[in-house]
Amino acid sequence: MNSLHADILRMARRNRLVGMWAAEKLGLVGESAKAYANDLARGALDIERNDVLAILRKDFDRAGVVQSDEQILNIMSQSWLEAGRGAKGTDSSDAALVQIVRNLQSR
Repeated sequence: MNSLHADILRMARRNRLVGMWAAEKLGLVGESAKAYANDLARGALDIERNDVLAILRKDFDRAGVVQSDEQILNIMSQSWLEAGRGAKGTDSSDAALVQIVRNLQSR
């Protein structure tokens, strides 16, 4: 996998981790939380949907969740580091992300 695609996969993993954190703040559980996180993960592949801070800011403001931009950016940074640790403990949604990146490589 070339470095661009590795970075995209890492961004998708980061977005999923941030999405699970945000889902908890938004009161989402179970499948709703997973769907929210996976939607953010897919956003890593779409430049128009990749502004995670703006998405979270809008969702938090709408739901009345109090989190500063600095707090959100801190979680995003921590999640970036965690996502960079590789595919340890991958699950089926990680496998789906890997397949998406492989499809990008074949273009």
